[in-house]
Amino acid sequence: MKTSSILYISLLASSLFFGACSSSFLDVEPITEVVESNFYKTIEDAEMALVGCYDGYQRTSSNGNLSFVVASEILSDNCFGGTGHTDGRAYQVLDRFDIGQSPSDNNLFDGTWTDYYAGIFRCNTLLNKMEETDFGDAQITKLRIEGEARFLRALMYFDMVRLFERIPLLTSATRENVPQADYKQTYRLIVEDLMFAAANIPEDAYPKANAATNDGRVTPHAAKALLARVYLFYTGYYGMDDLDISKAAVLAGLEDIINSNEFSLVNEFKGLWPAASYVPVPEDNTLDRSAYAGKGNSEVVFAKKFNNTQNYDGLVDGNRWLVMLGLRNTNFSPYGQGWGAATVNPRLVNAYADTDTRKVASIIDIEGEGISEFDQNDQREYTGFANKKYTPTALPDGTSNTGGQNDFQLSQDQDYFVIRYADVLLMAAELGSSQAQNYFNRVRQRAYGTSYTVLSVSKEAILQERRLEFAFEGIRYWDLLRQGVESAAATIAQTQNVTSGSAPDQVVINAQHIINTRGLMQIPNNQITLSNGVLQQNDGWD
Repeated sequence: MKTSSILYISLLASSLFFGACSSSFLDVEPITEVVESNFYKTIEDAEMALVGCYDGYQRTSSNGNLSFVVASEILSDNCFGGTGHTDGRAYQVLDRFDIGQSPSDNNLFDGTWTDYYAGIFRCNTLLNKMEETDFGDAQITKLRIEGEARFLRALMYFDMVRLFERIPLLTSATRENVPQADYKQTYRLIVEDLMFAAANIPEDAYPKANAATNDGRVTPHAAKALLARVYLFYTGYYGMDDLDISKAAVLAGLEDIINSNEFSLVNEFKGLWPAASYVPVPEDNTLDRSAYAGKGNSEVVFAKKFNNTQNYDGLVDGNRWLVMLGLRNTNFSPYGQGWGAATVNPRLVNAYADTDTRKVASIIDIEGEGISEFDQNDQREYTGFANKKYTPTALPDGTSNTGGQNDFQLSQDQDYFVIRYADVLLMAAELGSSQAQNYFNRVRQRAYGTSYTVLSVSKEAILQERRLEFAFEGIRYWDLLRQGVESAAATIAQTQNVTSGSAPDQVVINAQHIINTRGLMQIPNNQITLSNGVLQQNDGWD
């Protein structure tokens, strides 16, 4: 089988064409049988295909494969691999950057690879068919649709190029056995796509005031923010500033977002996260959700949307990775059960000041919160701490509160905040805004409340603040890696005492393994085999 065959597993009738349902533009089901020859003719067709592109991006987290977010946290110094005491050691391969932890786990990212390329395929198909669609005089609509599709393609390629660096770069459907592209080509396309999206999606296309109906849609603000993240990673990791956009232009884009007045920090940090803000009401078997800021809140610049309607009959729209991070086999309302992955590194816990409200909003202190039901015998790499930001939630009686089928694995519908306004402020500060101290202060003022004291802005202070602000959001590892591989390796490497199955254990992370791999991941062996050896494995993973 050629590489492209596995890259493009996507059935046209079931993947591209959807009609809208009630609660979200992604809460969809197939409504008719169509084929490529009778589609892409009208604006309505293009809009349906665009929803299919969003759905393709959503499915990179809803098929139950290894999530980019979960992997990013395990790779960082925030978390260890965890999972069950008797489970396989796949997550320890990630945590140690060492295939020797489980030599048979040489396809950890195989499902991730195919999910991402299926999503990219949808975007490419729509983009390649744009000229066949009759837009008439609606050229603004055409440019908006193209901008949204190009943003989604750029976002998926950005995840992939950070994980693997050299990947097949496709902008159209092909049956050719496509080799890996030079990473510069991939970044060039990402930047080009994001610049197009920023310039061509109207600023008033999806205003925050209408978040109830358009939350999760791509805006020019999202494109400018992601462009800044791409710029910071590329120039940091590679030590080169040769992208087709200048630092000044990237910063100007962030200032545009700030000056738009579309966004603001929510008042309380805990309000961003269901598990941190929900309060159990045992007498009614309910949760008081009044402190939760909601999905489309003022701080969300771009989110990956999820619904609770996923089932075992073909609907795929839930947050499947959330269950990996839940307390292992333990319901302790508002926290729901999960599989105990990504146990929290005590070093992160100790990095927070006790006066920092983000500490209790981000981290479950298992013993401190009196979670006596937790069974350490079933937990690998127990540290006493778990992730609170992204974890399942449960009613006081222990049942899932998500709606849908209330299946704790399938029905999780917490959105993933890809970019928050706090990130825009801190990136602008890091890029040298004249308001750097002001932006830095605003993030810290919310965190410390009445305990806030001024700290002079600096690159080191910003990076530390980013660690505390964005813990468990899939950002920390890439922030470390863009400081240089050896710097990242020195920070991540450690020996930490833990317990596994209630017995003493150690997590030993060797800096040399990180250096040998350059912080990159193992290309799935299945993909190398399917390519007949055209794809080449990354260093350190042979």
